[in-house]
Amino acid sequence: MEDMKLNEYNSATPKKDNRTLIYSGLAAALLLSWGYIIYEKNKSQEQVGALTSQNTLVTSERDQVRNLYTESLGRLDSLMGENQTMADNLDTRNQEIARLRNEIRKVVNNKNATAADLARARQMINQLNGTIETLAADVRRLEGENQTLVANNQQLTTEKQQVEADLEATRNEKQSIQKTLDETADVASTLKASNISIAALNEKGSGKEKETATAKRADKLRIAFQLDENRLAKSGEKEIYITVTAPDGSPIASNTVFTTREEGDKPYTSKVQVQYESGKKTPVSFDWKSDKGFQTGNYKIEIYHNGFKIGEGVRTLKKGGLFG
Repeated sequence: MEDMKLNEYNSATPKKDNRTLIYSGLAAALLLSWGYIIYEKNKSQEQVGALTSQNTLVTSERDQVRNLYTESLGRLDSLMGENQTMADNLDTRNQEIARLRNEIRKVVNNKNATAADLARARQMINQLNGTIETLAADVRRLEGENQTLVANNQQLTTEKQQVEADLEATRNEKQSIQKTLDETADVASTLKASNISIAALNEKGSGKEKETATAKRADKLRIAFQLDENRLAKSGEKEIYITVTAPDGSPIASNTVFTTREEGDKPYTSKVQVQYESGKKTPVSFDWKSDKGFQTGNYKIEIYHNGFKIGEGVRTLKKGGLFG
């Protein structure tokens, strides 16, 4: 009886649907899957962002290192350009600079350079900058030395110009002194005439000569004198000029003149060539004839050498008497 009731009850109770549970399980699994996917995506995005940020930092760091390197090269080139002499004498430093430049260039040109590489590049750039600073100090020192040399050179140039001016003044003074000495020696070498005698001579048909005092009988004047010794006068031929002035005051002259030191140009009557020996007395004698005969009165004879009058004398001729 009871079994029959139980069966009836079971028959009357509806069966439970399992699909709801399945759907719920599937939905839960799907949510879990999406959650995992979203989580993983977010994680991946975070990793990508981190890598991107890291790459950006590395790129920025590389750019900064490149800029530092470029600035260093600019300073180095400027220093070398300013002082080529210094650049030519820096073999040891140039080797070190070349090594640093090669190492730094490898890093800044490497797109895959790591932060450690860039940090090492920075250290090398600092080392390069230290070398550049040393070079800059050398340049400043050399510029200072050059300015000193320029100043010294200017001073030497000024002193040289002063010395040249002094030498020119000394040269001019020496020339002036030498000119004065030459003029003094020239004047001092002028000969002096002494023992001057003037004789009026009458020539006989036989060739004999007789001294006369009358103008009518005078055929010539014999002028004699002595050139005194002069050690400053050089040996050789000397030109002696003779001027004769007639009693009426007119010069008896040839058609030529000579230059005197005190009277200017002056006509002369005769020019006598005398062979003179330095430091010795030399007698001179020559005859002068008048083309127009002789006048009564005083004949003035003047003797010149080296532009100076060195002696003079007068010969008086009288008017002859009945037997003159």
